[in-house]
Amino acid sequence: MAKQDKIKKLETEIIKHKKLYYSGNAVISDFEYDKLEEELKQIDPANPVLELVGTFLSSENKIQHDKKMLSLNKTYVLDDLIFWQDNKELLSTFKIDGSSCSIVYQKGHFLLGKTRGDGVMGENISQKILFLETVPQSLNTEHEKIEVRGEIYCTEENFLHLATEMEKRKLEKPNSQRNIVAGLVGRKENHDLCKYLSFQAFDVVGMEREFSTEVKKFQWLKSQGFEIPDITLHKEQADIEARLKEAQEFMSNGDYLIDGLVFSYNDLRLHEELGETAHHPRYKMAFKFAGEAKQTTIHSITWQISRNGVATPVAEVEPTELSGAVISRVTLHNYGMVKQFQLKAGDIIEIIRSGEVIPKFVSVVKSSETKFSVPSKCPSCSEKLYEEDIRLICKNPDCPDKKLDEILNFVKKVGIEDFSEKRIAEAIQKKVIKNIQSLYEINQEDLLTLEKVKDKLAQKIYANIQKSKEIDLVTFLSALGISGGAYSKSQKIVEAGFDTVEKILKLEISDLESIASFAEKSAQQYVESLKTKYDLIKSLLKSGVNPISQKIQQGTKLKGLKFCITGTLSMKRTDIEDMIKGQAGAVQNGVSSTTDYVITNDTESTSSKFKKAQELKIPIISEEKFLKLLND
Repeated sequence: MAKQDKIKKLETEIIKHKKLYYSGNAVISDFEYDKLEEELKQIDPANPVLELVGTFLSSENKIQHDKKMLSLNKTYVLDDLIFWQDNKELLSTFKIDGSSCSIVYQKGHFLLGKTRGDGVMGENISQKILFLETVPQSLNTEHEKIEVRGEIYCTEENFLHLATEMEKRKLEKPNSQRNIVAGLVGRKENHDLCKYLSFQAFDVVGMEREFSTEVKKFQWLKSQGFEIPDITLHKEQADIEARLKEAQEFMSNGDYLIDGLVFSYNDLRLHEELGETAHHPRYKMAFKFAGEAKQTTIHSITWQISRNGVATPVAEVEPTELSGAVISRVTLHNYGMVKQFQLKAGDIIEIIRSGEVIPKFVSVVKSSETKFSVPSKCPSCSEKLYEEDIRLICKNPDCPDKKLDEILNFVKKVGIEDFSEKRIAEAIQKKVIKNIQSLYEINQEDLLTLEKVKDKLAQKIYANIQKSKEIDLVTFLSALGISGGAYSKSQKIVEAGFDTVEKILKLEISDLESIASFAEKSAQQYVESLKTKYDLIKSLLKSGVNPISQKIQQGTKLKGLKFCITGTLSMKRTDIEDMIKGQAGAVQNGVSSTTDYVITNDTESTSSKFKKAQELKIPIISEEKFLKLLND
């Protein structure tokens, strides 16, 4: 194909899929769309189609943005993100898969709402914005005019309620959570259906001079009553990698759709200095996970009972290769999703897998003639299952699968090695253990009753259980199975000053609402769930479990100094990093003119970091000299 013909074909494809996406009818994944743009960029880097932002406006009710609403530059490669970071402090938020919009306030009062549109002009959606409960009608500000920008999205729970309501009104039933936002925002009637949508704020225009950092900007937005994304600060690559794993886990288990993370420089002076291109700001970068979607057929649906008693549906499907792996099992989210789409054996469904995320159901392609059914009894204990909103719940406190998942989660989180899922299941069956606290009541003789467990292994498992009594407070909290109490959330609670078990037990909803990661609903959920764990916590403390907050900042001897660690070491790299951070120093991933010391036991090396340190005349010190520097 001639070059010009190829360019024309790509232009047509990109514009077609952009229109479909913003009308809520996307037919290809973001990853496939991005590949089209990348291919055009390689052939014709200055093509104007690559500079198109947002959608194409057809409405006459258009409003101009005071400041252009740009797209984000994006990458799928971690090395590219680290190179862009350039040792600067980053702030990250989940990248919500919804519709961007701008809400305008005049002297603190709601004036209007508008879509992003083509980035220059948006469509007036004020009547719809008024139905969003998460958008405050007034703010505590006297500014003549400000814009709060954010993302409209639909939670999984609200999507299922919305679908039921649309069926009642004899409207076309929505086919996916992803497309419904654009569909509702673009409707000319039934505006009140927007009450099922939510809004998270991520920017404010018109007050730039009043904030020095992104963190302070988000804190202000939260203080005004807006829901904000979960924000995390990063300085080290390890922190960024942990955040990417957290996002992938949310993509599988979260209650709304995300397709990656947005990173931005925390220092707002950099935003002003770097500015924007015609297409994207230079101070922000989206990291997305490569995703692939395919069709497959459901063979059967099984139900698994979680530690909270929730019955989770999993589809056994025709084996399908997806993102480099052969997929035979797919999560179906929850009972509400199965009921809404009448999922059953024989259905042909679309599934998606992004990065290393567990594959999940997207939509029904063709429904089979098989009769639809869901279980009425728990598959583990045969007790009655109760329908509660979009979930099926087993309320039997002694349900074996419920206990297994609860104990297994704790064992994994606190790091009790050699106590596998199979052994825990057998221990429950033989009544060696009955709950989490009973882990600390067993002895080596009890462990010897388990199949294939001999003296040496019994001693090892017992020693690992005893060792787990000395535990970091954050890890301890995340292991308890508190609703909304993942490791990152637990860490933010401890860092906010709730750094003892006594303080944790006195936590109130208002305490959590003052922490950036918690909105009113998630704070209430956490505190209510925590209360159900009081007896467990007290029992574990009585058994000798000793959760202690590991304070990172212990001194300031290395304040202002930046270190890069490389090459041969006798100590663990993480131990050296902890020593540096514990004395207010900073660890860099690479060597630059800002580096103060390079730590290595090598006297000669061909590594790029070693060579660069020599070129820049940066002191290269051994571990021994580093420890002397630390102690001096």
